[in-house]
Amino acid sequence: MLTHPANSLDFVKVTEAAALAASRWMGRGERDAADGAAVEKMRETLGEMDISGRIVIGEGERDEAPMLYIGEEVGRGGFECDIAVDPVEGTNLVANGLPNSIATLAIAPRGGLLHAPDSYMEKLAVGQKAAPFVHLDASVRDNLEAVANALDKPVNDICVVILDRPRHADIIAQVRAAGARIKLISDGDVDACIATAIDGTGIHVAMGTGGAPEGVLAAAAIKCLGGNFMGRLKPRNDEERARAIKMGFGDLDRVLQIDDLVRSDEVVFCATGITDGDLVHGVRFLGNQARTKSILVHAGGTVRFIESVHRLGARPAGR
Repeated sequence: MLTHPANSLDFVKVTEAAALAASRWMGRGERDAADGAAVEKMRETLGEMDISGRIVIGEGERDEAPMLYIGEEVGRGGFECDIAVDPVEGTNLVANGLPNSIATLAIAPRGGLLHAPDSYMEKLAVGQKAAPFVHLDASVRDNLEAVANALDKPVNDICVVILDRPRHADIIAQVRAAGARIKLISDGDVDACIATAIDGTGIHVAMGTGGAPEGVLAAAAIKCLGGNFMGRLKPRNDEERARAIKMGFGDLDRVLQIDDLVRSDEVVFCATGITDGDLVHGVRFLGNQARTKSILVHAGGTVRFIESVHRLGARPAGR
């Protein structure tokens, strides 16, 4: 089975390879170089696996990306599956040496993951205890009070993660008016959404508008963890709106439930830290070795935090 640890651990090798490649570019101000290095290594590692994988969320359409493009077939043959990837979630974070950049991947049986358009999505993410009590169409105050009640905490103990963008000024104001705390992040909301569903992160709610493909990746992990994720497409222009309709999204105002985004109960999510973050630490270089920290989530709620030590080859010249 896909969710058997002996198989799913192989996917951690994919995100580890991408994280190791991208981490060499941390703080060097070259986001495209970091992303390109991670894409190449992720594609190479997927190509060595005994799967018949199809990329449903990747680096863009075929004419936009040479590797890991949407629709690309990967693997040497075997289990038929859909794969969503983000080789570097938070390219700006890597380029500037900031926290919470991860290499991430979700995999499910063929047809199990939504092919989300490259557009924006309004999002709401919470953990298992609050999952039944929130809704994307509820007010910010009502959702925060519902989360507080579910967690048996006062509202002023609730921490909400929001991307620091001008479009979120109203949400930020409403959260503050409700009395909750806020953690603003510059990039990378996959990590933040997943953190809501893991005890001990200190993050209870994620809300706001971000990338739709990243929403599917976050939903895959949150579904495994028993939390709740809801989304609504928010096309930025007529071209994105037309593309979404062509892909079958007839009602763009419809709230997408977690089962709309991740249609299979047999899903695996994994991520490896590139820079230090709320979920996992980033890559550490130790002489001729490197240490990575990863998270692996199986359907049914099993969570594994994996530390690996990698023997490195000769150091590249000039690095």
